[in-house]
Amino acid sequence: MKSAALRSLLAAIILAPALLAAQLAGTQEPGSKPEAPAPAATTPSGHPDNAYWRQHDALMLSDFPWLARFRDEDAKLGPPAPGEKRVVFIGDSITEGWHLDKDFPGKPYINRGISGQTTPQMLLRFRQDVIHLQPKAVVILAGTNDIAGNTGPETLDQIEDNIASMADLATASHIRVVLCSVLPAIDYWWQRGMQPAPKIDALNAWIKQYAAQKHYVYVDFHSAMKDAQDGLPKNLSPDGVHPNEAGHAIMDPLVEAGIQKAMKR
Repeated sequence: MKSAALRSLLAAIILAPALLAAQLAGTQEPGSKPEAPAPAATTPSGHPDNAYWRQHDALMLSDFPWLARFRDEDAKLGPPAPGEKRVVFIGDSITEGWHLDKDFPGKPYINRGISGQTTPQMLLRFRQDVIHLQPKAVVILAGTNDIAGNTGPETLDQIEDNIASMADLATASHIRVVLCSVLPAIDYWWQRGMQPAPKIDALNAWIKQYAAQKHYVYVDFHSAMKDAQDGLPKNLSPDGVHPNEAGHAIMDPLVEAGIQKAMKR
């Protein structure tokens, strides 16, 4: 009996390391399993964490419509001279990058575009940057940054409401309204994967219908500039969103015709 018990004890001692190794192997993950990639860093608003978006988010908290941008210039500009047919262009970077002094020499056209802006921001600064300047007409070119989600998600109805509110404010102040179509785009380089083309088409259809309903002038940049993919071709834009000199060569006569039409109404 003692020899049998001794043999059993020796066998248990010999097998113990192998059994322990097998148990540990069953509980450990395979060494070849790849680690999950760390999520990309974002700002509190969900945008990529870089200098541009950090500054953007800080500005949204301190001065959402960026009233400070043109406050001093507006004050220095003063009222129009007698007989001056002042026109204010309000919009985003497409408007800001439009060299009105070069493209319309001698015309009293005032640029109040701010890069990256959406329609809620423009609506909040509309009195300061448009109405208080006492123009004869306003050119409104807006909506693409809303579709890109620059200040958060928006429905088409919300974008339309903001554009309508700007137009209504202008009309109440006896300012003629020129509503422009959103330029074509099939992607946004700063916000990939938004698939903007069908949303732009739908927004433009509403702008055209609303302008007809309210007897505003509608300027259709989109139809004159889109390519077969419903985007902005390379010969008219370096990035598929912002027009180059060739793009502005198409836009200039269209908007000028729209302004003159509005002035006659």
